[in-house]
Amino acid sequence: MSENIMTLMLSVSTFLGALGLVALLWGVRTGQFDDQSKFIDAARYDNEEDLRDAAMMEEKKKAHKKKKAAQKKEYMPVD
Repeated sequence: MSENIMTLMLSVSTFLGALGLVALLWGVRTGQFDDQSKFIDAARYDNEEDLRDAAMMEEKKKAHKKKKAAQKKEYMPVD
């Protein structure tokens, strides 16, 4: 093969690899892979009452996190 073709193939493959790496890092940073318990919860909460309880527990967790964040913001050290 010609040297020009080899250089072109090497540069295109390097560009595509870098593009894939950037896409992976973007997915990790934006939380695209954070659904850790999807299939476990689907098997565990398979009736309607359990699903309602699970949704209520998630709401309580979110409210608790918001409350903790608000308390951190309000903290002022003693002078």
